[in-house]
Amino acid sequence: MTKDTADVNKMPKGIPYIIGNELAERFSYYGMKTILVVFMTQYIMNRSGTVDPMSDADATTWYHYFSMANYFFPILGAILSDVLWGKYKTIMTLSVVYVLGHVALAVDDTRLGLSIGLTLIAMGSGGIKPCVSAHVGDQFTRAKKHLLEKIFGYFYFSVNLGAAASSLLTPVLLDKYGPHIAFGVPGFLMLVATVVFFMGRKVFIAVPPVGWKQYKNDVFSKQGKKAIGSLSLMYVFVAVFWSLFDQTGSSWVLQAEQMDKFVNLGFVKFELLASQIQAINPLLIMLFIPAFTSFVYPAINKVFKLTAPRKIIIGMFIAGFSFALLGIAQMAIIGGATPSILWQFFAYVILTAAEVMVSITGLEFSYTQAPNSMKSFVMGLWLLSVALGNFITAQVTSRLETIIVIGTPTYFWFFAGLMFVTALIFMLIASRYKEESYIQNRDEKPKPLSGTEGMVTDMDGVDNK
Repeated sequence: MTKDTADVNKMPKGIPYIIGNELAERFSYYGMKTILVVFMTQYIMNRSGTVDPMSDADATTWYHYFSMANYFFPILGAILSDVLWGKYKTIMTLSVVYVLGHVALAVDDTRLGLSIGLTLIAMGSGGIKPCVSAHVGDQFTRAKKHLLEKIFGYFYFSVNLGAAASSLLTPVLLDKYGPHIAFGVPGFLMLVATVVFFMGRKVFIAVPPVGWKQYKNDVFSKQGKKAIGSLSLMYVFVAVFWSLFDQTGSSWVLQAEQMDKFVNLGFVKFELLASQIQAINPLLIMLFIPAFTSFVYPAINKVFKLTAPRKIIIGMFIAGFSFALLGIAQMAIIGGATPSILWQFFAYVILTAAEVMVSITGLEFSYTQAPNSMKSFVMGLWLLSVALGNFITAQVTSRLETIIVIGTPTYFWFFAGLMFVTALIFMLIASRYKEESYIQNRDEKPKPLSGTEGMVTDMDGVDNK
């Protein structure tokens, strides 16, 4: 192997800091989110200092409105990044807001503290989301384009490693030590995430903001309007997938409370807390990412070409089956039985396979379909589909609660059917989409960041597939 070949296959220097930041940040986010529904239905206090729990429906609605806000703010963070601050400064500034949100949750266990904390976390976490994922892609030149699939896999792996660890730990902290400690530990990890990201400032390749005039011209250019219009239409349908997926922290937890949570694997026996079952998803993700990349995708490609839209379509259909399985389990619960938590384990296996095909593919697809000056904005649109998905769930739970009642088989069957119908329509929309490939083109040698200012880079060139 020549030196040039070795350099082309070597990861950029800033990647370890981004991955380390993402690992700690996702621990903080999922650690907090994992215990939200249990906190709201069992631990939340009123101003007089007595426990004042929410109903299942109210807690589910709060949970999904928070998730919606968390994925609405990315579009604002993207505009801040692309127009004014650049990705580095946006991430650093909003990370401080993020930490303050965790502090509010840790010190005030009333509805006021919950409102302030979730608002600040939504602003901070949501605002940095499109910037972090786009910042990952910005570290790669055209010569290293072949490493993008691998790095987005690593990126997603770090997300799920943090999520798995926190999903197992924070329910125990809540159960043993209460909400102050349970929310405080994720807050400390968010502080760690901010420090790690700051440490990488001198080796990051940072694409600077383009300014409002150039940004406006790019957005309303032929390429900009095509990207926004075509992708937004596709994202509307992807939103239904997120409507199902994010219920793992709400309706799935509430169902788990009614199940037999004692697990006997023969060689080991243990009992899970209802919210701990969520840890199965990130653990499975870490197994599925290499399995799909190395075996599943190559096997399918031998039968037919597996494009990004086709992966998403298959993932949508698979997701519907996970809710159908839980619908059967809920029928047993309504009938007076106490089914094993293993029903949810198998549902998680199905849903996680769908997540690999929809979420990871969507991240890479969104980056490559975005014109160079609009990377964060298009990532923000992708994340806005998650907000829309949570809005759908919140509306069904709050406005149709007398027809589609949470905790009934009808609730799970409704979302399974909605997913199947959406996948069929998306198949028709995606078949008309013409893929592009926009990759940053610049000097290989990055200049160090000075404070929060990034280097100026050349971003010309478009590869059409």
